[in-house]
Amino acid sequence: MLSGMSGWWQGERWCERHIDRIFLERYGPWARHWNWTVGEAGGVVGSWCCGPASVSTPDETARRAVAALLEWRDWLEELAVRFGELAPPAKAAPEERSWHLERAAVRLVTLVLDRTGAESGWYGQCRLALEWFLTSTGMDRAAADAAVEAAIGGRFRSWAAPGPMLIDSVGEDLAVGLTGRQPYRDHREHAHLEEFHDRRHTRH
Repeated sequence: MLSGMSGWWQGERWCERHIDRIFLERYGPWARHWNWTVGEAGGVVGSWCCGPASVSTPDETARRAVAALLEWRDWLEELAVRFGELAPPAKAAPEERSWHLERAAVRLVTLVLDRTGAESGWYGQCRLALEWFLTSTGMDRAAADAAVEAAIGGRFRSWAAPGPMLIDSVGEDLAVGLTGRQPYRDHREHAHLEEFHDRRHTRH
């Protein structure tokens, strides 16, 4: 039974928590954050809003929850593809590695902005994407978290899309913080990568 505003949505919130437990138990850690919604939790999910707004009849609630889970899965798969494309080569020199890390950070921040619309809490999704990218390259989770914190340093805000200069600055700070080297300034030898990623960005 729906509790509604008079019950401060206790039943609806309980239902959302129950769904969350089911998803985690059945599918594992990747299902966490399935209800990170656009405009509410800085997420990328549009099929679910929150317990009070999304819980209704059992069938409709289940439909919305499954749709949200699939949206979240699609996002994770998209990130995994991007991580593979953006990862520095295994034997890259420090300056080259710095270049790849800077470019990866800029493109991932831009991707998150496009998907979240820079609404409430969008930077949480941004931090998570950058941390996951770094761990995908072999970095320890704690070290990745510290590196991202040092690079962003509270410079991102809700309902405020950062400009290109700020995004570039975050990317450079992340790269220099991890390698101790400035990224290459002459990008001619990497022009094919720049064009490739720019073409992908214009399609999303």
